Amino acid sequence: MMIFVLVFFAVNACGGDTLGDNLTWTTNLEQAIAQAKKENKAVLVNFTGSDWCVWCKKLSGEVFSQDEFAAYAKENLILVMLDFPRSIQQSDKTKAYNQSLAQKYGIQGFPTILIFNSSGNMVAKTGYQQGGAANYVEHIKSYL
Repeated sequence: MMIFVLVFFAVNACGGDTLGDNLTWTTNLEQAIAQAKKENKAVLVNFTGSDWCVWCKKLSGEVFSQDEFAAYAKENLILVMLDFPRSIQQSDKTKAYNQSLAQKYGIQGFPTILIFNSSGNMVAKTGYQQGGAANYVEHIKSYL
């Protein structure tokens, strides 16, 4: 019984899986902005530590993996994930690209969410918000 309790808490302490959503994430901001302009959509950029950041995992589990967010994103957003993992392998090119954007936009913690309008202008710098997917969709809409 004791082992079950320890395993239960160990698994649940890790939070959700950032990559466990059904969303289409790209990894290139410039391409995403060009696509957003063509499709008249906004861009949501997720600076995350997918395999270690507790708040990133909460955002993924409470928002990004929910059907309500997915439906909104499909119609209105181009999604970009810039990951800073500790145990997931990345190419040196990916690491350098992600780091250059983190430096350019002054990213100091995770998760940081940038929102660009359909013209490619950054309109918000935000992060985790309580209240689940419905609240997060409204949060995004308030900037657009």
